[in-house]
Amino acid sequence: MTETPTPRLTGTQWLICVLAAIGFAFDIYELLMLPLIVEDALIELSGIRRGTTEYNYWVGILFWVPALVGGFFGLIGGYLTDRFGRRRVLVWSILLYAFSAFGAGFATSLSVLLVLRCATFVGFCVEFVAAVAWIAELFPHPKQREAVLGYTQAFSSLGGLLVTGAYYLAVTYGNSLPAIQGGHSPWRYTLISGIIPAIPLIVIRPFVPESPTWKQKKDAGTLKRPSFGELFSPKLKRTTIVTAVMVACSYGAALGALQHLPRIVPGLPEVRAAAQEVPPGPDQARVQGQMTKKTISNVQFWQETGGLLGRLTLAFLGMIIIGRRRLLRLFQIPGLIIIPLVFIFPAVNNLEILKWGVFISALLTVGQLNFWGNYLPRVYPTHLRGTGESFAANIGGRMIGTSAAFITTQLSNVMPGGNSGIPVVESSTRLAYAAAAVAFLVYLIGLIASFWLPEPERAELPE
Repeated sequence: MTETPTPRLTGTQWLICVLAAIGFAFDIYELLMLPLIVEDALIELSGIRRGTTEYNYWVGILFWVPALVGGFFGLIGGYLTDRFGRRRVLVWSILLYAFSAFGAGFATSLSVLLVLRCATFVGFCVEFVAAVAWIAELFPHPKQREAVLGYTQAFSSLGGLLVTGAYYLAVTYGNSLPAIQGGHSPWRYTLISGIIPAIPLIVIRPFVPESPTWKQKKDAGTLKRPSFGELFSPKLKRTTIVTAVMVACSYGAALGALQHLPRIVPGLPEVRAAAQEVPPGPDQARVQGQMTKKTISNVQFWQETGGLLGRLTLAFLGMIIIGRRRLLRLFQIPGLIIIPLVFIFPAVNNLEILKWGVFISALLTVGQLNFWGNYLPRVYPTHLRGTGESFAANIGGRMIGTSAAFITTQLSNVMPGGNSGIPVVESSTRLAYAAAAVAFLVYLIGLIASFWLPEPERAELPE
């Protein structure tokens, strides 16, 4: 039996890919803003200083609470995606996170910033689920679907590179931009840049269709009503529980370890030595701060480049390796060993080795995030596709997995930090060791859970 040739993409399908790529890119763009801007935002809005217990508490709150809110409403959004259509929910979710991110740049207090970050998370938590279900159903050919889902999700890492670049530009040229709340804070300009995805969306939206699979069933009156309870039916219970646990572990590695690097880098010897070389003067502190932030941006660039390669690698291997468990373990097993070592050693004493370590760590961790976008549509039927994906991504990933960020910040309060007597070194060291412990734990749990991960019954999507 000969395999059906992969069809060429039509103009409309290319537009769909463009819209999906923009959405995926700015999901991560919005998510990765916080590690870059959180310290400056806390200092400006409340005067809380780095290294204090209150500082660690608020960092954990800003990481976790928006994820909890986003996960809860994202779960509802998945239900609405199955109930009212993929495209409609997708469009409104992108608009929500774009305009709430823009508003966050004008925040006057921590509570306002927290509320707007919650709204941003709601938007991109819903967007991810709607986009994955939409794309999976618009491309029925198995290999084409794998490729489109894999490569459009790879733009998530491009979003990481874009936010790194936006932050770098805000740090470098912020003083020449219009003042916001009486100042030229880079963190505000970075947040405001989140409005960008709304612009192409308004142009492209009229030219993209609803999912034909969903629409045909809806028009024919054969579309079953989605049900959260059905996710725990005998046929789907194992899939629902195992995927939620494993998605939580994937997010836990990213949020519990990699996303703390911007607060670890300032304690490295090379960074402190470069800052000390700045000659005394009225601008010394500002120049030192700019140098440190540029170094953070550089490390973030290595991380996002590794993440991009990880997503592309997963997309390529996903079309070659049939077994889903086997594919996932190519990332899990090396990550279990390498990532904790990166945070125990170079993260506290060697900037150049850390860059390479971060590159590999991101490749292994972020590649797994791509896996779920391809896997989940293949294990849930049409009327449950958005709901099932949403449970794994939002309950597992956003609500449970992102708690790792809060756990890491609190664990850093009790970790050893050495006896250097330099607060920035000791707090960075404690945070690095906490990140190593959390990364090892979530990778181990994820690897163990993979033995119960169901293999999809066929290449085609279940009806």
